[in-house]
Amino acid sequence: MVPPTHPLPTLRRLESTVFSDVDAQAVAKAWFVLFVEAMGDATAVVDLLVDDGFWRDVLALTWDFHTYQGKDTIKHFLANQLPKFNPSAFTLCEDLTGLHMPYEDLAWIQAFFEFDTVVGHASGIFRLVPLADGSWKAHTVYTSLESLKGFPEKTEFPRNHEMNCGTCSEKGEQEFVEEEPTVVVIGGGHSGLILAARLKMLGVSALVVERNERIGDNWRKRYMSLFLHEPFWCDHLPYFPFPPSWPVFTPGLKLADWLGSYARSLNLNVWTSATVVAVEPSATRGRWTVKVVREGGGERRFEVNHVVFATGLFGGAPKVPNIPHQDAFNGQLLHSSQYRTAADYSGKKVTVIGSGPSAHGISLDCVNHGVGQSIMFYPRVVFPYPFPEVTMVQRGSVYVVSAKNGISKFLGGLYVEGGLPIDIADRISLSFPNKFGKLLHRRMTSDIAELDKDLHERLRKVGFKLDSGQDDAGVLGLVWSRAGGICIDFGASQKIIDGDIGLKSDSSIARYTPAGLLFEDGSTLDTDVIVFATGYADARDNLLKLLPTHLHESVQPIWGLDNEGELNSVGRELGGRGPDGKKLSGLWTIMGNVSLSRIYSKFIALQIKAYQEGLFGGRY
Repeated sequence: MVPPTHPLPTLRRLESTVFSDVDAQAVAKAWFVLFVEAMGDATAVVDLLVDDGFWRDVLALTWDFHTYQGKDTIKHFLANQLPKFNPSAFTLCEDLTGLHMPYEDLAWIQAFFEFDTVVGHASGIFRLVPLADGSWKAHTVYTSLESLKGFPEKTEFPRNHEMNCGTCSEKGEQEFVEEEPTVVVIGGGHSGLILAARLKMLGVSALVVERNERIGDNWRKRYMSLFLHEPFWCDHLPYFPFPPSWPVFTPGLKLADWLGSYARSLNLNVWTSATVVAVEPSATRGRWTVKVVREGGGERRFEVNHVVFATGLFGGAPKVPNIPHQDAFNGQLLHSSQYRTAADYSGKKVTVIGSGPSAHGISLDCVNHGVGQSIMFYPRVVFPYPFPEVTMVQRGSVYVVSAKNGISKFLGGLYVEGGLPIDIADRISLSFPNKFGKLLHRRMTSDIAELDKDLHERLRKVGFKLDSGQDDAGVLGLVWSRAGGICIDFGASQKIIDGDIGLKSDSSIARYTPAGLLFEDGSTLDTDVIVFATGYADARDNLLKLLPTHLHESVQPIWGLDNEGELNSVGRELGGRGPDGKKLSGLWTIMGNVSLSRIYSKFIALQIKAYQEGLFGGRY
């Protein structure tokens, strides 16, 4: 048995060495020849892997997301699945083969390959590590379904040659008035639109239902200084990439407009000012009844095969802690989702409860509108006109990395300006099993901490509480476990250190007072406005509100990893592989940032298309 956490395949552990001038092409070709010859025999295949190796499969051989580790587990999987999918037509992609050494003691030869199965065209990646006897074996093999035979993406649209096509832009709003879509997508944010685009390219009719008045309003209604915390070159939308002149960090308002252009340019079917109020099993087996209410009172019921919940990164309702004596407070209370701009609070004392990304962003926004200082710890600075005074109340530790040192490490050289094509970068990113990635991220987290040592020391000195993420794995563990908890610092940390953003972190809140807050240590904080940057409820909440109660227990967690290290529900049907999974067949969820949505939307669309064409063979 392979232990649940095993070490990285370091050269020391392998009792091996590798030289930078190794002929990676020759090594990869020699191994690949043996691999192709062995693919009909599970025992022969696993002999080409190290004992504690991984095989990650995304739909290609299992119609599911699986990570197997250890020879016995991989052998069992291959023995069951190779006869069903009959992989053939293997081709090594020699131009993408090379030696990679992320650390001096860690090296592998990475290579891409392509192959066919009985249902589709697939791709793969293998990573070979050197052994003590001079041979090379695979530590990781990744296989992924790329397309379905006979159903390629229709990326080249038939063009409308009519001179007068002025009504074309209205077509999306008019769709499905007298017909049924195959898929209803609930939510017209980036996740829902990206999936709708994927489905359209596969010839699957889909209707996006968006409650806001305009596409992009989910970004317009957030605080105005918001921007994406990763460079735009890892956030391209499928079929419609950002232009080269795009800002490195996309402003939220700019993304809002881009999403509107995306929907219009790809002619996606979107109903705005419309709300899905119920999703119930249809009287027709295998279908779902979706009730949609439109602004003005119109109502429509659809009978569809698939429903996708694209209800936002977190999905749940704003979460506000229950603090006693709320009625006593004479000031204003709001959640971060209601905050728009510091200009609304000119001349007021603002307290932000929380210390994650939103708390940092809102606090920095207030300070940037006047560099106000907390009266709790520093003498008040008199300005010629009123500005907000800001205090951050930290309740728990948070993982903080500087943008300068963290982002390039997180992206691992994959998503860089002028780098690999986005689809190749996505394949490489997905090819690392999450359990293996967690081990790499422990090293990466330590490296970043050393680079950020001075910043962290100064934050701790003023009382800011830091951690290194779940299991000291930094960003990776936090993203997969709860889609958050990471704070990439774009300047707020220095404001905390300098005292421009006050900090209260040494005591819990006891209750409200008429003037502000009383803490358990007896201290008080006078404030006019309290902003709760305290996150959101369980992402399942919005789903459960729409489903009948008898199905609630069958809905699997959305975030978090299963025993194999795969995401619980993102990219999968909501029932997962559980005993009640079939009850929720046809219900899907897609959530996450732009890059995560881009990656997983592809696989949801392929699965839905496979269902529709009778190609889906059942999950392993």
